[in-house]
Amino acid sequence: MTLAAKISLGCIADDYTGASDLANTLTRAGLRTVQTIGVPADDLALPEVDAVVVSLKSRSIEAGLAVSRSRAADKWLRGRGAGHVLFKICSTFDSTDAGNIGPVMDALRADCGEAAVLVTPAFPETGRTVYQGNLFVGAVPLNESPLKDHPLNPMHDSNLVRVLARQSKTQIGLVDLATVTRGADAVRARLAELAGKGIGAAIIDAVFDRDLETIGLVAVQQRLSVGASGMGLGLARALVSTGKIASTAVSSEAGVAVGGAAACLAGSCSQATLQQIANAERVMPVLHLDPGRITTGEDEAQRALAWAKPRLADGPVLIASSSTPDQVAALQARHGRDAAGHAIEQAMADIAEGLVRAGVKRLVVAGGETSGAVVDRLKIPGFLVGVEIAAGVPVLRAVGAEKGDMLLALKSGNFGGPEFFSDALGLMR
Repeated sequence: MTLAAKISLGCIADDYTGASDLANTLTRAGLRTVQTIGVPADDLALPEVDAVVVSLKSRSIEAGLAVSRSRAADKWLRGRGAGHVLFKICSTFDSTDAGNIGPVMDALRADCGEAAVLVTPAFPETGRTVYQGNLFVGAVPLNESPLKDHPLNPMHDSNLVRVLARQSKTQIGLVDLATVTRGADAVRARLAELAGKGIGAAIIDAVFDRDLETIGLVAVQQRLSVGASGMGLGLARALVSTGKIASTAVSSEAGVAVGGAAACLAGSCSQATLQQIANAERVMPVLHLDPGRITTGEDEAQRALAWAKPRLADGPVLIASSSTPDQVAALQARHGRDAAGHAIEQAMADIAEGLVRAGVKRLVVAGGETSGAVVDRLKIPGFLVGVEIAAGVPVLRAVGAEKGDMLLALKSGNFGGPEFFSDALGLMR
């Protein structure tokens, strides 16, 4: 099989739920979008698509490995005609001082030869805004939000110029809101000024959707940008408004009924997911796993499958390994952050594999790391993007899965409303 048409927009996402969020945003903006899992095979057929989102699981791995995987994805996308590539990061800029946003940005920038790259995680629709280089989650700075207690990448500084400067080898500048409000030409002039001073990347403010549209008009003329799904929205609208692609009414083939049993898995420890689990207990059976037993080698996965299988015929079930921030911190102190996280992810992947073997065809997964482990275990190479369940979370129809047709929803921990699990299952038939 061969590629039917060149890609207008290439995207590299640093986790699977973020990739789904971005693919959903591009689809809503009128771009025909496919999400792949990992760098696709060279013979992957992409019939008449405008955008491809390559999903990596690179947010919290060793920086050198994240760089090599991202460069491979970039090479694949540019080899299929993508003139612009978006490195898609989390809207809460999840990263440590060692990376991985800065190292990946530096490598991709060097590969494409871009003088200065625009960077913003802003996505006002989901409450993420940037002002004077500071990231706000709703009404509070990032370092005062629940993200300060993130189990893998706790965020203690809201000033993204400082955060990115600690990770990157280049100097980091700022394009402030006053410049953005003067329009695309003013942003271009400011970016050129920064590049002339040897500054290789700039955090750019965005508070409203119209700011994203201005940013998109500038970024789309460059080879590389870095940002969350809000940057993707700006790029998509720029591609449509400038006539580079025709906005398309994307069909919802991904939502075609598949039948079969349904189940939910929750690995996220975010406050939003914890509340969603509590609400789900009113409408479906819920099993809470013991993360401590998982990390000490107890077979919680088999216990979960033994609990779930006899209940599947009666309706959906939910299995959760989620814990409060205090519980997560205590677990990490005893067993180490990486070891505890890996053990829990693999247990959830074991459960997902067992559920699918038991006939589950509709699977809802909460948590970026959990989603990555599950999709990898199920060996799903890609998805068609369907209807939106909640902001940033679409229905996904598996393409080329070993177990045949499946519908999935992959949710970042903080996304979705209070009844997310019920809402998702209501759209996955």
